[in-house]
Amino acid sequence: CDRGIFCAGRAPKADLNRVAMATNGVMQTTCRGLTKEIMGTCGKFEEVAMGDERINVMEDCPNPLVSTIVLRGGSEQFIAESERSLHDALMVVKRCLQGSQAVVGGGGAVEMEISNYLREHSLTIAGKGQLIVGAYAKAMEVIPRQLCDNAGFDATDVLSALRKLHRAKGDNKWMGVNIEDDGVCNTFDLGVWEPSDNKLNSLQAATEAACVILSIDETIISPKSQDPALQQSGQLPSMGKNPMGAAMDHVNSSQGGSRSGNFGNGVSYMKGRGGG
Repeated sequence: CDRGIFCAGRAPKADLNRVAMATNGVMQTTCRGLTKEIMGTCGKFEEVAMGDERINVMEDCPNPLVSTIVLRGGSEQFIAESERSLHDALMVVKRCLQGSQAVVGGGGAVEMEISNYLREHSLTIAGKGQLIVGAYAKAMEVIPRQLCDNAGFDATDVLSALRKLHRAKGDNKWMGVNIEDDGVCNTFDLGVWEPSDNKLNSLQAATEAACVILSIDETIISPKSQDPALQQSGQLPSMGKNPMGAAMDHVNSSQGGSRSGNFGNGVSYMKGRGGG
């Protein structure tokens, strides 16, 4: 930094574009003709050392929509996982703002409310359909149960409390898992929200996947040899598309091409005159 001017060399073009956007400046290819209209501004500029890297930080920029999130961790795997999680969260918020802009309470509140509704609805169904709806209602509890397991809570106690609250009706439809205080809370009032579009897509995708799995009514499995080592060594004939023909060829080759013989106990064979 000389005479109040900071210089940085070999800066990527993407970084230059972001700096110009944040400071309302215009990129120049020459130092001539510089005016105040093309110069960008910021409230504070400093160079900060983070680990082995030195980062230039500009604060209080005119354009607050341009910002940078710095992720730090002990390993590259941790950093990559944090980046993916943060990117997913940002894309969820972006889609919510660009879509219906409707949100629902998170923390498993929606799943527990759906589960309670389906349990009550299943009692009005006669026949095997009642079991299907009941199983779907039970599957909805997987989300709050997994949240409890991830937080180290007792899932049985938390789910029991949630079932009681959602069955009591009233203003308990947004009651979900409280990650901070080990219990249940009104997740909507606490600010734990989820876009309704994402929730609908998740339920539709899970239902379609379950229907595809249930539609499989037959599975074809190739029979395995009793002793693969013998088959590889050639001592055991390979049972391909025609096991009987393979067995007859094996016997014919071992007995000099005889037209009759025995496969085993009580099983004999005879080749016709047309067989070579």
